[in-house]
Amino acid sequence: MSNVSLQLFCNRIAEAGRITRDDVRSLSETYLADGLTHRDEADLLLALDRAVTDKDASFADLLIALVVDFAVWGERSTGAVNRDAAGWLAASIAGRSGPTPTGSRIAMDVVREAQWSDEALVAFALEANRWTRQPVAMRRQHFALAA
Repeated sequence: MSNVSLQLFCNRIAEAGRITRDDVRSLSETYLADGLTHRDEADLLLALDRAVTDKDASFADLLIALVVDFAVWGERSTGAVNRDAAGWLAASIAGRSGPTPTGSRIAMDVVREAQWSDEALVAFALEANRWTRQPVAMRRQHFALAA
């Protein structure tokens, strides 16, 4: 079930077209003080990362911390990323046009943090890392999902 107030926050930010340091503070302290509680919340924030290009750098740091914590320690099995979680995370990070640099960092950090990760997520993280380092003009039209 999605957090309605988080959805409204994301809608407001997307309409404004920018994420300020105050927005990040509000997101952290008001909307997600206890971290992410459901995949829908992670999906919303990952979509927001793709939709808004004018972002305070603290947004990436918060998003990475929230998603890594949720994917590794909030999902079951704790400390491991199974095939189901790997598929969800790869699809959510990639979206329709491939991962953002923040999404790529999330994938790599999840693999580093987890005690065990499904091999599909490891392959996705490596491909996402390579893909986001290429100049935009050189990227393939569609990012290949490994999961």
